[in-house]
Amino acid sequence: MFADLVKNRRSIREYEDRPVEPEKIDTIIEAALRAPSGRAIRPWSFVVVTDKDLLEKLSAAKPMGADFLKKAPVGIVVCAETGESGVWVEDCAIAAVFLQLSAHSLGLGSRWSHMRGNMYDDKKTTRDYIAGILNLPDDLEVECVIAVGYPAESIPPYAKEELRFDKVGYNGYGRKGTRTG
Repeated sequence: MFADLVKNRRSIREYEDRPVEPEKIDTIIEAALRAPSGRAIRPWSFVVVTDKDLLEKLSAAKPMGADFLKKAPVGIVVCAETGESGVWVEDCAIAAVFLQLSAHSLGLGSRWSHMRGNMYDDKKTTRDYIAGILNLPDDLEVECVIAVGYPAESIPPYAKEELRFDKVGYNGYGRKGTRTG
């Protein structure tokens, strides 16, 4: 059930040292390709990385928040041709979430590493660093990299009491209402 999938998915930093089966990777990519996009333009491109040396290099793409990529057996780089759509950021984000939910449905863990707008160092953007590693064309922007693999850690779902229902307004901002459950 979708509600259980969403409830139980958590971001995973530790992965077992075992490969992800190609058919599972194909299923995850197909899910991303089926994601909705503005005017069905689908401006995204995906680069699936399974090479350990490349994953190690991707883990250094930004100063903080990407180190877990070197432990993952798969990294999926989510890119977009920015000139194709004015909502490419949103489209890529939706596709990335589809990747993560699909991975979880297959018994895999995942974690998002945001890349857009970050710097690799004082002179080079994260996008340019990744483009150099993966031979990306100039017209592709990098939104994020999703690490995927078999979880080597178990993180419990958030308790319902931890959810921020105080940030929900009904029929207007800040208006209290009723919620179910």
